[in-house]
Amino acid sequence: MSLLQALLLAILQGVTEFLPISSSGHLVLLSQWQQRLQGMADQGLAFDAAIHLGTLAAIVWYARADVVALLDVLRLRATASAQQLFLLILLATLPVLVCGWLLLDWIEAMTRNLTVIATTTLLFGLLLGLADSFGRRRLQIEQLRWPAAVWIGLAQVLALIPGTSRSGITMTAGLALGLTRRQAAKFSFLLAIPVLAVAGGYNLLRVLLGSDDGQLSYAISTLLLATVVSAVVAFASIRLFMALVERIGMWPFAIYRILLGLLLFWLVWQ
Repeated sequence: MSLLQALLLAILQGVTEFLPISSSGHLVLLSQWQQRLQGMADQGLAFDAAIHLGTLAAIVWYARADVVALLDVLRLRATASAQQLFLLILLATLPVLVCGWLLLDWIEAMTRNLTVIATTTLLFGLLLGLADSFGRRRLQIEQLRWPAAVWIGLAQVLALIPGTSRSGITMTAGLALGLTRRQAAKFSFLLAIPVLAVAGGYNLLRVLLGSDDGQLSYAISTLLLATVVSAVVAFASIRLFMALVERIGMWPFAIYRILLGLLLFWLVWQ
């Protein structure tokens, strides 16, 4: 894999991991472009683990105050609000972890289905815009109750279908349940921490067990560069998104996704 491909993938991971715009759809476009160039190989598990580590580092640093409070829960010295937040995150995370484990082979097969990715990119983009328009947008995360967290967790399971966007579907569910835009985004970002940790750890474990199909020939400098680039881009994306989301709403992202979905359908029909 060339340095250009490494940089593109790291930037793509950093931007799409937290914005509600479907990373799968963009990866398909990049893959289509790669096929027109020589020597552009699949990145492999080691590279995937590196860029997941980068985006995980970005959200942990951005939400460091909440992360420290949540760690206090494990030390049995947390405040009541931190304990409640820990429970909400746990309830909203367990469904996707369980379903992801049970449906792993199916998920990997679905990632190659361009029609599915095009459909989910468009459909869930439209749903994001509708939730933004019709949600009450009054609640803070602290006002959520456990049934709402379970609903958000069940919505997050849909992100196992490529093109859905994990951040997009959790923000959609949060808005539909009455969270403000900033709070829906914040809760989505906090939910990314355990998901990214598990995904990155799983890829790393497969690398250590020799499941990388010989794609371990990266220089350490390339992996470090990809980790740093994905972290910096992800952090900048989070900061910019949180600064603008209350002013511009979700419809710009929804419209972008609809257009991306139409572009993907055009690729299907080629």
